[in-house]
Parts: sequence; structure tokens; C-alpha cells
Amino acid sequence: MESLFALAAALEGSALGQAARASIWLYPVANLTHVLGAALLVGASATFDIAILRGDRAARWVLRAGMWLAALGLVVQVASGVVLFAAEAGPLLRNAAFLAKLAFILVGLANIAVFHLFFRPEPTGGRYARGARLAAGVSLLAWVAALLLGRTIAYV
Repeated sequence: MESLFALAAALEGSALGQAARASIWLYPVANLTHVLGAALLVGASATFDIAILRGDRAARWVLRAGMWLAALGLVVQVASGVVLFAAEAGPLLRNAAFLAKLAFILVGLANIAVFHLFFRPEPTGGRYARGARLAAGVSLLAWVAALLLGRTIAYV
């Protein structure tokens, strides 16, 4: 654990960490970009998840259209998140809301892999497989929880 905090200190002391703290625009732009990425990722994922949970036969089309938006949102979130994290890596590693957010992000990402490996976004017999519906529910819970915990970080 000590080495993790040493890495955090090194990141804070890096050019990126210093720039994120010193610049009057870098941190706010990264923050706004992070929110945009969240809107893309959570919005596209939630649309697909709700389609699966409702038994909507068009869910596979929602997946095709929304997958790229969700992927773009994830890329935007990672890029902007690195800037936000570099600014205050040490305190964030001690923040319970941040750590819980990371846990829910890992659950969401693992759930995506499980869904794409084991389930088809097509109903059989008019219903989606129970596992597909469970994965959609887990996805919805994980991404919304990560979103809410992200907003909570500043208050914990």
C-alpha cells in the first residue's frame, strides 16, 4: 500500500499533476469533460440496459448504436479522469467515495465483458435470457452508483 501512495505522490508531482493544479482552465475543463464522458457512457449503457430489462426486441439495435457512444464516453472519462486524479492522487486514494466509485467501475467493466462473452442481445421466445436481464440490472446499478459516488467525492 505504501508503494501505491508513493506512486500517487509521484503523479501529483509530475508535470501533469502540477499543471492540473496550477492552470486556471485545465482542471475545470477536465472536470466538465469528465461529466460529458459520464453522460455518454451512462446514458448509452442505461438505454441498452433498460431495453433488455423491458424485453424490447430492438435492444440489439440500441446496442449497435449506443456501443460506440458508450466506448467514446469511457475513453473521454479515462483521459479526463487521469488529469483529475493527477491533481490530487494522494487524497483521492484515501477517499472512501472515490474507492467505492472505482469498485463500481470495475464491476461495470467486468459486467460488459461477461455480457458480451455469454449473452446475445436478442430475445428467445419473446424474453431475454435471465442472465442477460441480470447483467443489464448489474450494469445499470454499477454505472449509476459510480456516477453518484463520483459526485460525492468532494463531500467525503
